[in-house]
Amino acid sequence: MAIRKHRAGELVIEQTRDFALVRAMLARGGLTTDRIEWPAACYLVAYFGDDAIGVIGVEPKIDAALIRSLYVDESMRRRGIGAALVAAARKAAHTRGARHLYLFSTDAGEFFARHGFAVVPVADVVAALPGVPQVEFYRARPKELAREVAYHLDISADGVIER
Repeated sequence: MAIRKHRAGELVIEQTRDFALVRAMLARGGLTTDRIEWPAACYLVAYFGDDAIGVIGVEPKIDAALIRSLYVDESMRRRGIGAALVAAARKAAHTRGARHLYLFSTDAGEFFARHGFAVVPVADVVAALPGVPQVEFYRARPKELAREVAYHLDISADGVIER
């Protein structure tokens, strides 16, 4: 359920603690919902009007954060919603103190590369984010972790005003 009424045809991204909504959306995308209730996690939902059409998670840890589980409804893809969710996640990570943003992906690498992410060794993500639920999920499943591709984006200059 949306926090506030939205206007028809308007895209709005809001932070949510509605884990039933997040769980349902991630399940539609075939994504894991393991430990989404982790207290430090932040979930952002994209609404088109009052319809929840996309979600992204951020799992922060000191000076790094992990993007977890980007999903946009099939019927709403190719409209910039994924890009808007990534931008919102980047901002959420930065405001939580992250200087580095990571993610795992097996099939969306081209999308994330267009947003500045570069491939890094999976071990870099595991070392940077110990204890973060998505990292621990994969550490407990080495065969799945071996199939993942890791990505990194330096966000240390986000918000810096240059004169």
